[in-house]
Amino acid sequence: MSKPRVLLSWSSGKDSAWSLHVLRQQNEVEVMGLLTTLNNTHQRVAMHAVRKSLLQAQAAAAGLPLWTIDLPWPCPNETYETLMSALMQRARSERVDEIAYGDLFLQDIRDYREARHQGSGIGTRFPLWQRPTDRLAREMIDGGLCARLTCVDPKQLDARFAGRDFDHGLLAELPPTVDPCGENGEFHSFAYRGPMFERPIAIASGDIVERDGFVFADLLPDD
Repeated sequence: MSKPRVLLSWSSGKDSAWSLHVLRQQNEVEVMGLLTTLNNTHQRVAMHAVRKSLLQAQAAAAGLPLWTIDLPWPCPNETYETLMSALMQRARSERVDEIAYGDLFLQDIRDYREARHQGSGIGTRFPLWQRPTDRLAREMIDGGLCARLTCVDPKQLDARFAGRDFDHGLLAELPPTVDPCGENGEFHSFAYRGPMFERPIAIASGDIVERDGFVFADLLPDD
């Protein structure tokens, strides 16, 4: 019996990267691609603000094709739904059985994703669901994952964390109100090294700016 063919929702951050590692370790599915939505005005991953060139470097290092959905900015909900319907049609035509998501514990987000899949013929999978995030964060770091914080919500976490590496030192400094994996939107990251990649992605630090109420740390390809 063939394994389910899975497309992995890919934010460019640590949770989606670790999801890829877990899926491959479990060896229960065939991961056939990475799926990312991009702001088509700036050609960056939404919220993570990661450049498309770095996203492409991740996909190449993971040895997987990249599926991108270009979203206009601003993006009305009806436009988003139209684009997602087109994605589901393409997924069915390419024999995708499931889309996997790196969500950890937010039930409303999971409910939304599952509702969107209803009637599509495409199932869902959540490889990290309800893993205790303090242990999961340490597991990622101890397992060789390297990631850098590209976005911080200063209402929840001090702006000085923007541009920091996601490591044990950072975990030790996080306030107790902040989830160790940033699942409540406290921070977002870019994974640049780890067991899910054939090689590290070379990056250099760019400007740190505040925009739309968030603090972003730009990353540049370092060739």
